[in-house]
This record gives sequence, structure tokens and C-alpha cells, in this order.
Amino acid sequence: MSQLKKKIEINIILFSSIFALIGAFFIEYILGHKPCNLCLFERIPYILAIILIVLVLIFKNLEKNVFLLLSIIFLLATLLSFYHFGIEQGFIKESAVCDIKQNTNNLSKEDLLKELNNARISCKDVDFRFFGFSLATINTLISLFFSIITFRIFINYEKK
Repeated sequence: MSQLKKKIEINIILFSSIFALIGAFFIEYILGHKPCNLCLFERIPYILAIILIVLVLIFKNLEKNVFLLLSIIFLLATLLSFYHFGIEQGFIKESAVCDIKQNTNNLSKEDLLKELNNARISCKDVDFRFFGFSLATINTLISLFFSIITFRIFINYEKK
């Protein structure tokens, strides 16, 4: 694989990861759509990708291993996003991950009112769509695409 092509692909992943995080924060803080717990977890792979790609840009000798790590991270991100998509579509039951903030045992009236004001966002409720697709659906496709790209770069790393 040519150095230029590899550099272009890794820059696409870097800038797409930055754009994904900026988009998520824009949707949350500017547009006012609150994320569920899975949405928050789905940001982690993009943060890791940015850190790892910056490391690759600084330390060239880590390149091959970082590409393998990125492919694993994005494969796990694909599985997490697909799991979220399954919850949205109703073919997977909403799990405890979606209910982390809920602990209603022995609450006083004040605590109960506070909990009602801080109502949790259900992982099955799609609050925001882009071109008719939920963000979990879009994230599943993007993560799968990035996983394939980074794994292909890893496999072809030393081939000329």
C-alpha cells in the first residue's frame, strides 16, 4: 500500500472521528437532544482513535500495531452500535447499561423529585435522525467501514 494512500485514509479516519465528536456535542449541547448511556459509550472509540492516530503521527514505529488496535476498536464500536440499533428496533431488550443512572430504592421525596427532573433517556427512543437514520444506525455503518479500512491497512502494511 502506498504511503500516500495510507496517509490519506488515516487522515480521513482522524478528521471523521473529530467531526463525529463535534457533531455529537453539537446535537447534545446546541440542538438540545440528550444522549442515552449507549450514545455516550459510542463516543469512546472516536476519542481512542484520535489519540492513537496522533500517536502514530508522532511515533512512526508504532504504525502497524496501532492499525491493528484501531481495527479492533472500530470492530467493537460496530458491535456496540449494532447492539444499540437492535434495542432501537426492538429485537434486543433494553439492558442495564441503559439504566445505569436509575436507583430508586429508598428515595426521599426530595430525591425522587430530583430524579424526575433528571429523567433518563431510554436507549430505545430515537430522539434525533439524520436523513431518516438514527445515529446508532449511522455509527454502525461508519464503524464497520473504519474497521475494514484499518484492518486492510494492517494486513497490507509491509506489502509493496
